[in-house]
Formats: sequence, C-alpha cells, structure tokens
Amino acid sequence: MRNVKPVSALMLGLLSGCSLIPAYHRPALPVQNAYPVAGGGAGPAAADLGWKDFFKDPALQQLISLSLANNRNFRETALNVQQAQAQYRVDRASLFPTIEGDAYQTVTHTPANLSSAGRAITSHEYSLGAQAVSWEIDLFGKLRATAKSAHETFLSDLDTALSTQISLVAQVASEYDTWLADRQSLRISQNTAAADQKSLSLVQLELNNGTVTAQDLAQAQITYDTAAASVAQYQRQVAQDMDELVLLAGAPIPPALLAQMNAVDGLDAEAKLPHVPAGLPSDLLTRRPDIRAAEHELLAANANIGAARAAFFPSISLTASGGVASNSLSSLFSGGQTSWSFQPQITIPIFTAGANIANLDIAKVEKKIQIATYEATIQSAFHDVSDALNGRETYVDQVKYEQDLVNADQRYYTLAQMRFKAGIDTYLNVLVAQNDLLSAQLNLVALQLAQRQNEITLYKALGGGWEANSTPGTQPVPATMPAAQPVAQPQTGQTPGKPTSLTGN
Repeated sequence: MRNVKPVSALMLGLLSGCSLIPAYHRPALPVQNAYPVAGGGAGPAAADLGWKDFFKDPALQQLISLSLANNRNFRETALNVQQAQAQYRVDRASLFPTIEGDAYQTVTHTPANLSSAGRAITSHEYSLGAQAVSWEIDLFGKLRATAKSAHETFLSDLDTALSTQISLVAQVASEYDTWLADRQSLRISQNTAAADQKSLSLVQLELNNGTVTAQDLAQAQITYDTAAASVAQYQRQVAQDMDELVLLAGAPIPPALLAQMNAVDGLDAEAKLPHVPAGLPSDLLTRRPDIRAAEHELLAANANIGAARAAFFPSISLTASGGVASNSLSSLFSGGQTSWSFQPQITIPIFTAGANIANLDIAKVEKKIQIATYEATIQSAFHDVSDALNGRETYVDQVKYEQDLVNADQRYYTLAQMRFKAGIDTYLNVLVAQNDLLSAQLNLVALQLAQRQNEITLYKALGGGWEANSTPGTQPVPATMPAAQPVAQPQTGQTPGKPTSLTGN
C-alpha cells in the first residue's frame, strides 16, 4: 500500500504530460521611450473615453451606431471571431477521449453442406457497449500546443474585430466632418457666385453706359465663372460624401436622421473635440488592439514550436471498448455476458526524411516573422501618434493665421468696392479681392476639417473608440457586434488574454 501514492503520482504526471513550448519573452519596445512632441495634459486616456463622450453631435452618434450595426466589413470580422473560437473548441476537444456508444445485431446463416452439424444453422449475436477510439495521450504536449495556438489565434481575431470597430468609428466621424465641410464650402461658393452674378449684371449696365470697358466685363465674367465652377465641384463632393456615409452605414440613412444631419450648420456648429493625453509609447501595448492582436499571433507561433518539437517524440494512443454480448436478446443483460477489449498503441518516428526537422524550422521562422510583424505594428502605432501630436501642435496656429487672412481679405474686398464706387480704382481690384477672399474662405474650411480629422486620428491611434460610453480604469474588450448577425458580447472589464465566450448561429 505504501507504493500506491508514488505510482498514482507517476501515472498522473504521465497523463498530464509536459510542454515543449518555449518560454515567452515579450520583445523589447522598438521605439523611443517618449514621443518627440509632448502629448500630456489633463483628461482621460483615449482608450477610456467612449466615443459618445468624444463625439458630442447626436446625429453623428446615431450614424456611428447605425454603422456598427450594419457595416458588412465589421460584420465579417465579427463572424471571423466566431469561426476562430469554434476552431479553438475543436482543437481543445482533441485533449479528451471520444466515447461512442454502439448496439448491433449479427445474424449468420450457414447452409447444411457447410455446417459441421450436417444441418443448416442460423445464429444470432447481440451486443451493446461503448468505446473510446484512438485517444492520444498528450505526453509531450503536442495537442495542448495546438490548442494553445488556436486559442491565441482566437484572441487575435477578437482584437482584430476591436481594431476594425475603432477604425470604423473614426472613419464614420471623419467622413461626416468631410460632408459638413463640403456643405459649408458649397454654401460659401453659392454666396460668392450669387454676388458675382449681381456684379456681372452691374458691369454690363455700366458697359452699356460707357463707364467701363469690355475688359472689365470679361474680368467680371471670369470671376463669376470661377465661383460657379466651385459650386458645381462642391455639389459633386457633397453627393459623393453622402454616398460614402451610406456605404459605411451599411444601410440607407433614415429620413429622420438625414433631416437631423442637414440641420447641422457646417463645421462651425460642431463642438470642440476633447483633449486626450498621449501618455507613453509603452501604453500602446495594452491600449492598441492591433498591437495586442499581433502579440497573440506571436504567441500562437510560439506554441506551434512546441507542437513541432513534440513530433520528434513517441505518441501513445489508446483504444478501449466494453459492454455486454450474447447470442440471444433475452440473456443480453444476464450475468457473465460482459465483454471488453483494450488496445494500447505506441508510434515512434524512426525515419521521416528530415520532415520533422523542416517543420520545426518552419515554426521557428514563423515566430521570427511574427516578431517582426509585432515590432512593425508598434512602430506604425508610434508613428501614427507622433504624427497626430505634431499636427495638434501646428494646426492651432495655422487655423488662427488662416482666419486672420480671411478677415484681412474681407476688409480688403470691402475697401476695393468702396474705392471702385468712388471712382478711384478700376473694377479689376474688386475682382482680385473677391477671388482672394473666396480662396481664403475655402482654405480655412479645409484647414478646420484637417484639424478635426487630426484629432480623430489621434483618438484612434491611442486606442479610442472601442466602447460607446466612458469606463475609466477598464481594459478594452469588444463591446459592440453587428446586430443583424447576433454575437454574444464579452463582459465589460474582462481581462485581456482570457478566452471570451461567444455564441451565435
């Protein structure tokens, strides 16, 4: 009896097996420890700031919700998560035996000339039992390494879906602002064209009266045609912007929402976007879902090395069955009718012509590829944040000076009109001033749009947009899935790296 515990412990150790997966060490940060431009300041981190708190426009909020529910690219990504989770369950199931129940009847008829008894014989056999077929004992962790790889792939797809959501939120907001800016530019062009048309009519009358020359009329015509062409350009762009919004939404925009959008009077009516601090580059490792997805892919490649190593060692599989058998149905469950079989099998790789070594080399190279991909993703994220921070520092000044230019051009245009009416200057000065004012006004709108889009880019680059409402202190997990294809949502606050239960048809 004293040897029972050691033997039991040995058997338990054999059944639990060992792991040949290399120890994982996160690669060093391949970027500087701080951004070139300071990105501090008060305010919650972007990843903790919900997009409904970042984008205050109710129409934009509804448009984003519509897109998250219907956008086909986002829906496809969410379904990929379900597929990856199902594959993980398949691989994990290989760790356990497959038990099958069976019941059968065999009837055999032997003719008289073949029977040893000299007469025809009909025999019956009944059997009822269960069997476990070719259950592989995972002594060296091959199956567990494969399941680990599938698990990491699932988590990578989960973070990829989150990254797609963040990109979709930012893309919808950016396109909405583009639509507002183009409508504002269209209104400026229409007002300028209307004023130019009145000026053209006035110059025509003055030409008839002999107070101006034909050259003045031609110049007025040029100015009007320039403004009219600008109207046509922005009419086209506004229509194309709406087409893009419909595509992103994945469904026609409801009339009530469209009316609400049309009631917004350009970019000037939009609330200023909140300031988000940049933090440190190391923060991106947990706040950027694309970086987390790349690390999960690296962990999957690391697990594949363990599976490739295990292929060099023997594999043990067990086949067992048990039940009852009888030559008559009435005695099938009588005593002494038990039947069983047990068939262990061991397979040892002797000669594979270098296939196992090659597979291990492939796994190691794939890990190196994933390390490079992971580092490149971090560098790209650092670049995105750094560029947006540079933009935030310079757009403020550029917009201010462009506004000053618009004000100066407006004063110059007013003075040019006064001097023309007083007979001091020709109408050419008025036309030049009007062209300069139109150009400055359109440039100002374009700069205001670029400034807002830069703020949206920074919010996205810092991992913002993963959830609708702000949840300080929590780590991002996918919180929104397309409504048309139901997918269970992970619980808010779930620890990153843990498997998430997703269910769906």
